[in-house]
Amino acid sequence: MMESSKSAILADKGLHDIFTSNGELLQIGDICYNKKLAKTLRKISKYGVDAFYNGSIGFKLVRDIQKAGGILTLNDLKKYEVKTREPISVNILGLKILGMPPPSSGGVSMMLILNILAQYAVPSGLSGSLGIHRLIEALKHAFAVRMNLGDPEFVDVSKVVADMLSPKFAQELKKTIFDNMTFGPSHYGGRWNQIDDHGTSHVSIVDSERNAVSMTNTVNGYFGSKILSPSTGIVLNNEMDDFSMPSNSSGNAPPPAPPNFVRPGKRPLSSMTPIIVLKDEKLIGVVGASGGANIIAGTTEVFLNHFARGMDPLSSVMAPRIYHQLIPNVVKYENWTSVTGDHFEVPATIRRDLQKKGHVLQGLAGGTISQFIVHKLDALKGNGSTGKLVAVSDPRKGGFPAGF
Repeated sequence: MMESSKSAILADKGLHDIFTSNGELLQIGDICYNKKLAKTLRKISKYGVDAFYNGSIGFKLVRDIQKAGGILTLNDLKKYEVKTREPISVNILGLKILGMPPPSSGGVSMMLILNILAQYAVPSGLSGSLGIHRLIEALKHAFAVRMNLGDPEFVDVSKVVADMLSPKFAQELKKTIFDNMTFGPSHYGGRWNQIDDHGTSHVSIVDSERNAVSMTNTVNGYFGSKILSPSTGIVLNNEMDDFSMPSNSSGNAPPPAPPNFVRPGKRPLSSMTPIIVLKDEKLIGVVGASGGANIIAGTTEVFLNHFARGMDPLSSVMAPRIYHQLIPNVVKYENWTSVTGDHFEVPATIRRDLQKKGHVLQGLAGGTISQFIVHKLDALKGNGSTGKLVAVSDPRKGGFPAGF
């Protein structure tokens, strides 16, 4: 990631001071220090968030942004508010699934996909190349519908969300899925072009009392906007890129989605899909992923592998993944060797079967990184609520689970 962003790192003083030595990028084994960020975090921990939104940190950050040509003001920081919203909830496959509401599109998209797939016999209907074909078709429907979403404070998305959570709506979509063929984007009702979503970071946490956190965060692109505030140590994101931008569509490309157009104070659509899974109101799973727009497919596949196909937690994460975003009309499949030496590749037999159904395939050297925790209720001790925890940190980027 540093190599791919080398020119930008060298061009920005903040990034240059931290990620280079003697004019060259730091190498594996080198230690980098962001001492200004340490001071920033220490001050916030001592004086609270006012030090950022209405204090010296905010003043320094705004000054650095304006020096770089940005338009952020102290008044913007003062007016900013964190929004706390109720999670979306749906019962599928005998489980209660909690997810993130709009402007995240991930939770409702995953639940629409699961509602469609629940129409088939589980797990036999989701196995092998036919099961993957059905998943791809459900993904294409979900990506068509999700572009009607936006920030609920600016766009009425209540009907769209209700449809995406509705088994009846899923039944109607399932009627358009054929087991022997696939179609172009218009078949799935997609009216808008897809946003060019970027990478994220995800963490799944369960504590000793089985409180659970599924948290996805992002600066969007690698090193965000490629600017690091020299006086605060904060990397500036390029989250504005997740809005749809008005433009004249050309050729066969559909237009950008008006529900996600830029407005002052508006939050952009995202693909974040942090999920908490309950059975009989008891925690049984926490899952999520990083990987831009591929997050929706990656999280759904790990969930299905364990809770529908009966795979153990490690195998659920290790299984090779496929992705589809409707536009372009291409199935991307994992075909790469990770930093740990593990090779991930969808089997050739499945690829051939998908091609026979009309899918266009493209190998992908990368994909999503999933963090998965399973709480085994069959291992409950006495009348307590603390069964055995099994945690898997996706090895695709060299991760490993931590317990304390």
